[in-house]
Amino acid sequence: MAVAANDVVKMINGVCHDFKSILSSPDRDFLVRNNADQVNIDSLKGKTLGLYFSASWCDPCLEFIPDLIEAYSRLAPEGGFEVILVSTDDDEESFNDYFSKLPWLAIPFSDSISRKRVHESFRMMGIPRLVLLDENGKVLTNEGVEMIKEYGEEGYPFTSKRIQELRDLEEKARKEQSLKTILVSRYRDFVVTSDGNKVPVSELEGKTVGLYFMMPSFHPYAHYTQKLAEVYKKLKEKGENFEVVVISLEDGEEPFKTIFGAPWLALPFKDKSCKKLARYFELSIFPTVVIIGPDGKTLHPNAADAIDDHGVEAYPFTPEKFAELEEIVKAKEAAQTLESILISGDLDYVIGKDGAKVKVIDLVGKIVLLYFSAHWCPPCRAFTPKLVEVYKKLKANGKAFEVIFITSDIDQTSFEEYYSGMPWLALPFDDARTSSLKRKFKVQGIPTLIAIGPTGKTVTKEASGLIMAHGVDAYPFTEERVKEIEARYEEMTKGWPKKLKHELHELELTRCDSYMCDRCNDPGQVWTFYCRECDFDLHPKCALEKDKETKGGAEKEGNTKEGWVCDGEVCTRA
Repeated sequence: MAVAANDVVKMINGVCHDFKSILSSPDRDFLVRNNADQVNIDSLKGKTLGLYFSASWCDPCLEFIPDLIEAYSRLAPEGGFEVILVSTDDDEESFNDYFSKLPWLAIPFSDSISRKRVHESFRMMGIPRLVLLDENGKVLTNEGVEMIKEYGEEGYPFTSKRIQELRDLEEKARKEQSLKTILVSRYRDFVVTSDGNKVPVSELEGKTVGLYFMMPSFHPYAHYTQKLAEVYKKLKEKGENFEVVVISLEDGEEPFKTIFGAPWLALPFKDKSCKKLARYFELSIFPTVVIIGPDGKTLHPNAADAIDDHGVEAYPFTPEKFAELEEIVKAKEAAQTLESILISGDLDYVIGKDGAKVKVIDLVGKIVLLYFSAHWCPPCRAFTPKLVEVYKKLKANGKAFEVIFITSDIDQTSFEEYYSGMPWLALPFDDARTSSLKRKFKVQGIPTLIAIGPTGKTVTKEASGLIMAHGVDAYPFTEERVKEIEARYEEMTKGWPKKLKHELHELELTRCDSYMCDRCNDPGQVWTFYCRECDFDLHPKCALEKDKETKGGAEKEGNTKEGWVCDGEVCTRA
């Protein structure tokens, strides 16, 4: 009988085990350290144990090791905690190399029978896995990896009571938030400067503090860090009571050191609080700058965009200031023109297929699509042919319309290769306007297609979806046009049944961007008569014609989706 993974956890948790019987063998009553010292299993009595199922070839295991070592190094000297490696390596050389870096005990690699028995006893289905047992051998949890990641050594002795205490403390800290509850941990009451000096968190109290969550290896951080550093410098020059504390979520220390060259503060590299704070503030996008007010309360969950768009004008990040900024943005949008979007200093042109410069002013009055895309992006390469088709049709119809390709390619060659298949205009590769346009339109992913109307106002940021759904009919991409299309689609269905009994299928009238008709094998779009049970589609024309043919007749064989059997009442898998 198959057992679900969560059922296995329930079966394992709470079960009691005798240390000696599960860890020893008839010929062995000891465990080993990486220096070959033998430790008698009886010495583990009274301790909380962690059985660590792991292997040298497992990347998630290697990523978890630093967290477990940190917790172990704090708990083991106190005498109440021990970890035992239960290896799943295939050869002794790999085991020895891996074990040489670990400070805890292990079942000898040579005792494969005992290792297999322990695996089977705890029903291991994946690694890394850390099973925590109390001093009586009772399983506290089968999810020690997650517990160590979230609570570290503070979770000790890892009982349900202790975990509830920590959750209660977190809830209390959230209600009574202060700079100390955010930045001070059990072992640290300071932040550090770029040269390693310690600054007590108490010295930051009463100031506005920006918590800058960052992953330096993520390319856009280079630009954003420079922008934030400029804002920080200007605010300090004006004498404002403002500090930035970097919270790095990066695994590599070198990128952290590079970005941390800015004149602000940070939590120490790989400090346990970094990931804890990421969970506390429920991070979902990067970069994030959480603003903590002088009273220690959260002023704003993420001021990163405001700082990027408005610089020092975003300070002091209060609700009143953000309301003021919103009005400024509305005014700018109302005054937006194609020239204000695409002209920057001497850069007043785009390029054509022959490399010739086309003045931006010559595009004024047209509908312009800004196409953010890249050769390395599979969804972009899939969408580009559709856009080419629409572009050619609109140009052939004499529409005042243009597309401008804005590349995210990493080199000139890739840009030129990709652009060679496009019939429209482009910004030159590595053009300074590219980054500012991505920031202006908050481009988080590609492909992105922004429609700019004849007056220079933004019509929609979702033009790619409109083209995929409606093709050339989406022009001019306005909300009014979309409503017209939707009204036309609804008009098409007048007189059509919502459901249709068709030979071997229960069909339901359904909206669908595209499909293949299972009767005539031609592509269809907008409406299909669809059998949800077996993914069977019919064009409305095919479905309604067939319905007329078969009304009053007996059920027939045919048109059954491969792998399914339909008896006229229900479709089931063959």
